[in-house]
Amino acid sequence: MANTIHVDVVSAEELIFSGEAEFVALPGEAGELGIYPRHTPLITRIRPGAVRIKVPGQAEDEFVFVAGGLLEVQPDTVTILADTAIRGADLDEAKATEAKRLAEEALTNQESKIDYAKAQSELTTAIAQLAAIHRLRSKGR
Repeated sequence: MANTIHVDVVSAEELIFSGEAEFVALPGEAGELGIYPRHTPLITRIRPGAVRIKVPGQAEDEFVFVAGGLLEVQPDTVTILADTAIRGADLDEAKATEAKRLAEEALTNQESKIDYAKAQSELTTAIAQLAAIHRLRSKGR
């Protein structure tokens, strides 16, 4: 497997994915990033969204939702240290929809004593999670 790169996706709770990949795509701070083997070294923050991992010999990409964190790329290794990471199969649309509703409610409620930055962050994460769920479903999984 000379044309692969080792990928680790880690959250605070657990190792979500560890294995070889032909390609990795994820939402970087400045836009969508595509990582191939022998990529130039890079460290950047990541935004909430979908991580797609093309595993050799596997028809469907591995899919992980991340809610921010850091990406480190070395020529032979990609490490994603996510604030939160959820396997694609474990995403819950009802839970994400409820989180979005609560964040929107908190932002519009002038009477509440909330942290607007936190509520905005929660809203952004919920919207990104819902987009990831819809993207995963549109691929027929």
